[in-house]
Amino acid sequence: MSWSTFETFGLIAGILFLLYYYTTSKLQFWERLGVKGPKPIPFFGNFKNVLLGKSSIMDVFENAYYEFKNERMCGVYAEHMPILILNDPDLIKDVLIRDFPTFGDRGIRPVKVEPLSDHLFRLEAKRWKPLRSRLSPVFTTGKMKEMFHLLLECSDHFEKYLDKVIAKGEPIECREISAKFTTDVIGSCAFGIEMNALADENSEFRNIGRKVFEANFKSYIKDRLIDYPFLFNIVGRFIIDYDISNFFTKVIKEAIDYRIKNNFYRHDFVDTLVDLKKHPEKLGLEEVDDMYLTAQCFVFYAAGFETSAITISNTLYELALNQSVQEKLRNEINEVLRETDGKITYDSIKKMTYLEACMLETLRKYPAALWLSRVALTNYTFSGTKITIPKEQQVVVPCYAIHNDPELFPNPKVYDPERFSEENKKSRHPMLFLPFGDGPRNCIGARFAKQQTKMAIIKVLSKFKVEPCEKTSKEYEFHKRAFFVIQPKHGIYVKMTKLEK
Repeated sequence: MSWSTFETFGLIAGILFLLYYYTTSKLQFWERLGVKGPKPIPFFGNFKNVLLGKSSIMDVFENAYYEFKNERMCGVYAEHMPILILNDPDLIKDVLIRDFPTFGDRGIRPVKVEPLSDHLFRLEAKRWKPLRSRLSPVFTTGKMKEMFHLLLECSDHFEKYLDKVIAKGEPIECREISAKFTTDVIGSCAFGIEMNALADENSEFRNIGRKVFEANFKSYIKDRLIDYPFLFNIVGRFIIDYDISNFFTKVIKEAIDYRIKNNFYRHDFVDTLVDLKKHPEKLGLEEVDDMYLTAQCFVFYAAGFETSAITISNTLYELALNQSVQEKLRNEINEVLRETDGKITYDSIKKMTYLEACMLETLRKYPAALWLSRVALTNYTFSGTKITIPKEQQVVVPCYAIHNDPELFPNPKVYDPERFSEENKKSRHPMLFLPFGDGPRNCIGARFAKQQTKMAIIKVLSKFKVEPCEKTSKEYEFHKRAFFVIQPKHGIYVKMTKLEK
């Protein structure tokens, strides 16, 4: 018995109706819970322009934050998946700190087809906790002091590199010079590997670093599929760059094997991984494979070089546009260094309070992490409300929107380091400034990131003047394909000239 055209049409219409009904019923989730939010569109939710590449996820969170500014929270939909946005700093504190055991997951899980995804940032709470406790000692003040001479050595190479680049008389692309510096720093301080990003224009580590954070079509699709592990495991093999995982696996395995065979210790990040390979019971495991250890190195390298490089370049960009701030900072640097006969020491950097304020103001305007994500491990009722979210509900803190809220930071587009004077910092709720997150699952390498960022700025300002040039962007634009880490759409160009002695 053959189907008629009418029956076929009726079947298709019925399927579409069921899909529509399923989607629209999903889009009533926040309304049923009594949470306000922007009106979603069937099939797209609030992510229509994100899916079309016209806006970023950050734009969705920012728009919802301002539209429902008077609410303690609001709800949006990524297609039909509900996402809760927190506006209230006390609720943010509950999620990140007070009730952390309930929000121990980030919600971005490892996927089987991505070899290096089984790392600290993505691990679920159960596996994250023992690993974090074993890796944290690498970033203590004592370890920072032990590694300081390596950081200083890399900064001297950076200064020599800048001399050569500036001698050409061409505009300087800050992201590239900064990324080369941070690549060398992390290679030397954390892995005991000479990456030669400053000395070698074709450094393999630098080339791999570019691939990791390249905002292209493949990375855009990959980021969109993160919330759909089943689909990712089917499609992922076609969009993942396995050159990256193969490169890191080879390099880190060789480093670990060499240290075990030669009983060699350097008291760095790799030493910690060697210890975990020898003693997997410290993680509650029978054995730890090389890919798992490589994944930890990879995330530290990728996050450490890129976020710091962007912060360095954004600081140089703002200092070029704000000459009075630059001059004040240079005066502080020179004044402190005079006490040590021009030598940069660990303690001398700590004395540069205006440098700290400049760095924090950069992270306010351009937070490396645009938003924070947590997932409820159980049903949870927010304090002072009748709103209960179910287990597995994703909760987002819109860092960029909060940092640039004119009610919290007047004239937010103005670069004003005085916002971070001790007096002004004390007057603000601590949850209104989250450049490294907060609570037990904050950025493990925050102290290291701040140290290498400050070192780069000191080296530049103590020797060179930074000014705008014909290629300097008048307006800072974000890349629409940026997912979680801030990415400028354009190059960050400045002019540098050597200061007279």
